[in-house]
Amino acid sequence: MLQFPPVVEQLAVIRRGVEKIVPEHELAARLEQSRVSGTPLRIKYGIDPTGIDVHLGHTVPLRKLRQFQHLGHQAVIIIGNYTALVGDPSGRDQARARLTQQQVEANAVDYLNQVGKVIDLGRAEVIRNGDWFGAMSFLDVLELCGKVTVAQLLTREDFAKRYQAEQPIFLHECLYPVMQAWDSVRVRADVELGGTEQLYSFMLARDLQRDQNLPQQIGVMSPILVGTDGTRRMGKSLGNYIGVGEPPFEMIKKFMQLPDAVMRMYFELLTELPLEQVESLLAGHPKDAKIALAQAVIDEYHAQGAGAAAAAQWQREIGERALPADIAAVSISRRELHEGTIPAARLLVLVGLCPTTSEARRAIAQGGAYLGEQKDRIASHETPVAVKPGLLIFVGKKRVVRVELTAD
Repeated sequence: MLQFPPVVEQLAVIRRGVEKIVPEHELAARLEQSRVSGTPLRIKYGIDPTGIDVHLGHTVPLRKLRQFQHLGHQAVIIIGNYTALVGDPSGRDQARARLTQQQVEANAVDYLNQVGKVIDLGRAEVIRNGDWFGAMSFLDVLELCGKVTVAQLLTREDFAKRYQAEQPIFLHECLYPVMQAWDSVRVRADVELGGTEQLYSFMLARDLQRDQNLPQQIGVMSPILVGTDGTRRMGKSLGNYIGVGEPPFEMIKKFMQLPDAVMRMYFELLTELPLEQVESLLAGHPKDAKIALAQAVIDEYHAQGAGAAAAAQWQREIGERALPADIAAVSISRRELHEGTIPAARLLVLVGLCPTTSEARRAIAQGGAYLGEQKDRIASHETPVAVKPGLLIFVGKKRVVRVELTAD
């Protein structure tokens, strides 16, 4: 009989980085039942092969799945080769572009190799939901659809918003949550992992399991990982993602551009670092915290030491070049500013980076003038630059000054 850690220890692991457990009161009882009987819980996670890159947003529930594996439970991965043909409408205000079966199959080829970087595939059940949906007759589909009302579907936040805005909701989209819920019936899921936007589908699965006289699953939902832009959810279509299969140097370049505000979320959801250590890192310099974060994540998906090597390369090729040790401070009068701003070309002349306005315009037009530690390119010589003490201004690769403001 399998031996499981005490329930209180399991709950401490499970709850890290989790926003919601529904219904939470059932989880401890289910874990205790599992421990006493020596029977592992069946932990379901579904992933649709809608693209070829598994990104860090995908790894949030996958890491939770790995934690359940370490606790002794059974991982069940559903490759949604049929749900991918529909497209998950969660969190969307319009229909997804539909994929062909050939595109889905092509995308699925590399998925498991990347998922294997996160969990132990040798101890997981891997099932394609096309195994049952592909065998269903139209009468079977009608019977399944007869278990769900239109009113139930319209309680989904995304559908409700589109309905109120008089935007189209296509019939095939309505099948997605039903299909996802039926997956839980077929694999007899005890727990399903996913994001908070999946609550409707998780609860629908409970209804369908009850209808089939099966134990009802518990939803363990993680926050939605925001992308490298710091605002929108991480996604391939938005171009704001970090892929687990990307080279280490490409990964660290993206980590170093993260907004400071998302650092706590990234540490909590993407690493196993103790929270006390995380707090200490966040209290220090943001660059050091980002390097520590990048190294921890990169080492997990590449060879040990790859993170340190990538950090050294970044420091050598980007970090040192961006911020020389002897940056000159140049003072300009606040009187030069209009409502705190000044035209870009005028600013370059005032701080001495260009001798004339014509040369300043030329440098900007050639894409060689930048602002701030992240070296944001100045778009136009007329761009109004908000000048604050400490602002870094670059022209070319070597000329840089730090602005100070005087009252006169």
